[in-house]
Amino acid sequence: MSRSLKVVGVSGSLHEPSRTTALLRAILAEVGARIEIEPTLIEVAALGPGFAGALHRDQVAPAVEEALQLIESADLLVVGSPVYRASFTGLFKHLFDFVGQYDLVGTPVLLAATGGGERHALIIEHQLRPLFGFFQALTLPVGVYASTDDFADDELTSPEVIRRVVQAVDGSLPLVEQATLVRRSEYVTTW
Repeated sequence: MSRSLKVVGVSGSLHEPSRTTALLRAILAEVGARIEIEPTLIEVAALGPGFAGALHRDQVAPAVEEALQLIESADLLVVGSPVYRASFTGLFKHLFDFVGQYDLVGTPVLLAATGGGERHALIIEHQLRPLFGFFQALTLPVGVYASTDDFADDELTSPEVIRRVVQAVDGSLPLVEQATLVRRSEYVTTW
């Protein structure tokens, strides 16, 4: 690729430190080890007070508007949330409620999640994939899930999950490159 990719991570965790944020950092680092990127990590825990009570986009704080513009202009989104009551966090969803309906058309999205145990892994298929399907984004085929046991002191330590991160990035980069070429050529239009 001729220029670096704008890669935006969005962590839906409501805590800091956060296992979800640590997982997203690992994915961003793996992408950055392969290609030149301009990474940004957005954490809803930090932005939450700026949009939690907003009903319309013009009511969000300036920092939230800036985050929304970063999300909408990303070449690659890496999104993740901890599992809360069998789904993503409410603030994660509320942030994406403000994203323009057609601003993510064709945008590659690498999905990730964390939870207390392996049973929660289906959040990627049953919650995250449909959300980004609504936006007509290109959800990448391999998602990354990590459970509590895969971390030590909020750092990803599981060799198996680290291999999954590598697998997800390996499988995604050719699709990201193709989608980026298409989006840059303005082949994808707004409806």
